[in-house]
Amino acid sequence: MSVRESVEISGHLMDHGILSRVLNDIREYAGDYVIDRFDVGRETDDPSRALITVIADDDPSLQRLLMRLQTRGVNQVDPGEAEVAVAEQDGVLPEFFYSTTNLETRVRVEGTWLEVGNPEMDCGLILERDESGTPARVYTLPMSDVRAGMEVICGASGIRVTVPVPDKSAEAFGFMESEVSSEKPQAVLVRQVADGMREAKQQGKKVLWVGGPGVVHTGAAPAMVAMVEAGFVDVLFAGNALATHDIESSLFGTSLGIDLAEGRGVEHGHEHHIRALNTIRKQGSIRAAVENGVLTGGIMHSLVTHDREFVLVGSVRDDGPLPDVHTDVIEGQRAMRAKLPDVGFCLMVATMLHSVATGNILPASVPLVCVDINPATVTKLADRGSSQARGIVTDVGLFLEQLAVELVPDYRRG
Repeated sequence: MSVRESVEISGHLMDHGILSRVLNDIREYAGDYVIDRFDVGRETDDPSRALITVIADDDPSLQRLLMRLQTRGVNQVDPGEAEVAVAEQDGVLPEFFYSTTNLETRVRVEGTWLEVGNPEMDCGLILERDESGTPARVYTLPMSDVRAGMEVICGASGIRVTVPVPDKSAEAFGFMESEVSSEKPQAVLVRQVADGMREAKQQGKKVLWVGGPGVVHTGAAPAMVAMVEAGFVDVLFAGNALATHDIESSLFGTSLGIDLAEGRGVEHGHEHHIRALNTIRKQGSIRAAVENGVLTGGIMHSLVTHDREFVLVGSVRDDGPLPDVHTDVIEGQRAMRAKLPDVGFCLMVATMLHSVATGNILPASVPLVCVDINPATVTKLADRGSSQARGIVTDVGLFLEQLAVELVPDYRRG
């Protein structure tokens, strides 16, 4: 016998292709559907609304399907109450745990709706009670941090998600109507990104950057330094490479042995990155190297001297690495999550792995722009579930130069 549930979704279902994706998801999960009602918005800004009965072979299959549909903003018409199970061992969620989205989420437990304060995809939902045993809060927690005895939300019942609605009165993200921008006038895109960053700062929010070594290779480090000094870089997420090549550039004038001023290799240049690493390791940290006068310029120097935050997380291919690099990736993830509160805008430049990693932990409410010369990089974020991600396919060096001119009026004279 089959089981069924009535669900609803609203928004720009037709022009953004959302309804088609929802129906495809149902079929891919071996389910079926009946569209009970479909109200189409008449005007451009009017949302559409659909009521759908989804059908599955059994309840576990239905719950999995409902969780999948919630990544699209689909909710049960009558969500009921959340089910709770207790984790039996550290690092393991109960069977049929609710797999989270990065959308704004509420959970109804014992008649009370609780807001999830830190939406993040691919985690569990943990219920916390006060001293009297009353449900107090629900929060997301990655699987690795689950501890035996924690109460975990299971199934899709009692859960509602909300998809962010773009502010039509703001023009900063007009380009966000398309997921990837490659042929639109770059000056317009740069201006819109700059407006988004200014808006975040005006709201008292932080601007998060996620950077790869291409920032240094393309000669854009001075542009980024100017934006750090102007207050438009509050937090940097990167790997060992960006920091190492930036420091190499400051100490030797090269990046991976290439003279950044002349664009050619120099004698013994292949040694420069490892000698740069050794220099910082001898000092004990990047901050110590700055304070001791060993490191006197570059992105990392500017972050330290302007008291900006950075989290460096390494990989198996790293040389050194720098003493500031988290070599335990789980600890690195925790360090990144700790910097997310109050982030109001995220700009990702020239890195696929760190962009995907950051997209995985960011709430969907944070505007996210990815800039890369490789179209695959800027589309992968959306493919991995970061529906708010928008991409610009262009040369990172030229983009950052233009962004610095837009944000820092005297940058050219600098």
